[in-house]
Amino acid sequence: MVTSPTPTTPLEAELLRLAGSVPDPELPVLTLEELGVLRAVHVRSADSVEVELTPTYTGCPAIEAMSLDIERVLHEHGIREVSVHTVLTPPWSTDDISPEGRRKLREFGIAPPRTGLAPGPVPLALGPTRTTVPDTGPQDRPQDPDPVRCPHCGSADTELLSRFSSTACKALRRCLTCREPFDHFKEL
Repeated sequence: MVTSPTPTTPLEAELLRLAGSVPDPELPVLTLEELGVLRAVHVRSADSVEVELTPTYTGCPAIEAMSLDIERVLHEHGIREVSVHTVLTPPWSTDDISPEGRRKLREFGIAPPRTGLAPGPVPLALGPTRTTVPDTGPQDRPQDPDPVRCPHCGSADTELLSRFSSTACKALRRCLTCREPFDHFKEL
């Protein structure tokens, strides 16, 4: 997990707050600060700043929109020259999403990613797209030690419908209790 950026001056702290308040273009319920992609803001001169931004994954199509939105917000607050740089190290992880961001995802109807599944990269495992429900009932299904919970009713009895949803970072699931479909922000 990457720690929050530490500004060195009051101006950097204010600019970091402003840049961090920009909504994510794909998940506008979250700010860039809550998503954990904003790494730093460095003041280079009285009217020039450099912003460090890490994409959720290499090739993320939203990084350009994020950069433009950061530039717009900082220009509106008197910064003439804004340079946004993509920083790939350390890589972003879903563990970087703040507790507030996780709460907002859940309230928005998206199951937040599970935390601390394993140190380092999340292993890739391809399995069946859908859960097979035995005829004898859900009690015969193997129990996941950290199940994806339905953001609507809180049930752990959910099934994977599709590995990809509206964006590459989300999967489509359905709750077997309340029967509602929902997005799950996949662990990275």
